[in-house]
Amino acid sequence: MQISFDKAAKEKISAHLGADKILLLTFEDGVGPYSQHAMIHMQTQFSINIISTEMEKTDYDEKIPSEIGDFWIKGYSKEDLQEEMTIKFNPRLSTFSLSGEGGMIDDNLGFIDFTKN
Repeated sequence: MQISFDKAAKEKISAHLGADKILLLTFEDGVGPYSQHAMIHMQTQFSINIISTEMEKTDYDEKIPSEIGDFWIKGYSKEDLQEEMTIKFNPRLSTFSLSGEGGMIDDNLGFIDFTKN
């Protein structure tokens, strides 16, 4: 698996990164401290999360490489992902999307930097 970015997404996300930060691609299923909800819905939902190296990441047991660093994931969420994925930023809507070679995975990919107060 691999994640790439369009220029705008790379710039937006990279601005939040540093040596003491970790990228998560969180499957929004209510499992773990960074999943925002576990609503019953028909759409697969993910979010990009940034945590510090000191924060808990026990539920995140696998990683996917990207050009800005590895994304840690809950291993079982791989079934909803694709081999070659792209994260894009839509400046008009100020939203991210996650797509793969098979099409759209999440057209409203969340973004939360948990290192900010």
